[in-house]
Amino acid sequence: MSSVTTTQAPKGLEGIVATTSKICYIDGDNGVLAYRGIDIHELADHSTFEETCYLLWFGKLPTGAELKDLQTKLAAERHLDPAIIQFLRTTPKQALPMDVLRTAVSALSFYDPEDRKNDHDANVHKAIRLTSQIAMIVAAYDRIRKGQPVVEPDKSLSHSANFLLMLNGKKPSTTAERALDIALILHADHELNASTFAARVTAATLSDMHSAITSAIGALKGPLHGGANEAVFLILQSIDKEKADATDYVRNMLAQKKKVPGFGHRVYHTEDPRATHLRIMSRDLGKTSGEPQWYEMSDKIEKFVKAEKKLNANVDFYSASTYHVLGIDVDLFTPIFAISRISGWAAHVIEQLDDNRLIRPRADYQGPEYPAKYVPIEQR
Repeated sequence: MSSVTTTQAPKGLEGIVATTSKICYIDGDNGVLAYRGIDIHELADHSTFEETCYLLWFGKLPTGAELKDLQTKLAAERHLDPAIIQFLRTTPKQALPMDVLRTAVSALSFYDPEDRKNDHDANVHKAIRLTSQIAMIVAAYDRIRKGQPVVEPDKSLSHSANFLLMLNGKKPSTTAERALDIALILHADHELNASTFAARVTAATLSDMHSAITSAIGALKGPLHGGANEAVFLILQSIDKEKADATDYVRNMLAQKKKVPGFGHRVYHTEDPRATHLRIMSRDLGKTSGEPQWYEMSDKIEKFVKAEKKLNANVDFYSASTYHVLGIDVDLFTPIFAISRISGWAAHVIEQLDDNRLIRPRADYQGPEYPAKYVPIEQR
């Protein structure tokens, strides 16, 4: 009885191609992730987050002058309207950082000088502003909720170093700066994940960049998308607190039919290429910080789960221990994701609006047979 003539989509739209894009290439069978055709391993080894932003937004690697220009523009946009800071000060103490970020990003549109413009150039400008502002919001809110003064940015520092400065109140080590920079590169884009698709759907209505990014943040908040690394670290904390053996702890979880977060991926059938780098970062940061136990527990869990369930660690698994050693609270793990992914979200919004068509799929109706008769209330 369906009025839809196309092939029925699988649950969750798994495997369905919903659009064309020039931004992100994934080969799940071979564990390949590339931005604009450049392998993620090359970018993680040689690039910076700012350079990766340029690649995503402009479609090519920048020249030295172009990169310097973008760095200058990002630095110039590291400021928030006093009204946004006041909003951060007045949020309820129990507010979740992701809820605060979502609402603050929506409010940023009130103070954007190009709020009512939706052309290509205006959206590139908004991408730059939002990339700087989202990092500032996360850092400022964390300082405010802890009763600490908001730290002013340093224009001479990189995006990653600035965030750690604004978050922790001190200039980070070169190791910490590079670790976060690589983490931001690895999380920058991942094709049509839930939050990116949400952003493109909103943009396709000819809504504005801020609305699209607010939609994306709302989708990212969901534990099935952005919260897995939080769940991973809560397990590591429990193991540490109980002085338990990591392997035994996870074995008991599996015996109770509990899912171990941070393993498996809808797209990758081999190792998530982002996990390759985060594993090394977790190990190296653990050594230099004097907190090797988080990596050691993670390593034991990974080996056990791979042997027992034949599942590979994904991007969330080692990002948990990495972020903790960088001094990031567990409820900021998902906002950190947004600090990175704003680059990819913005690239997709720009691409969507450059060649737009309203995204309006159909549903395969499986309800009561048509025509079902209306029954008067007194006869029911």
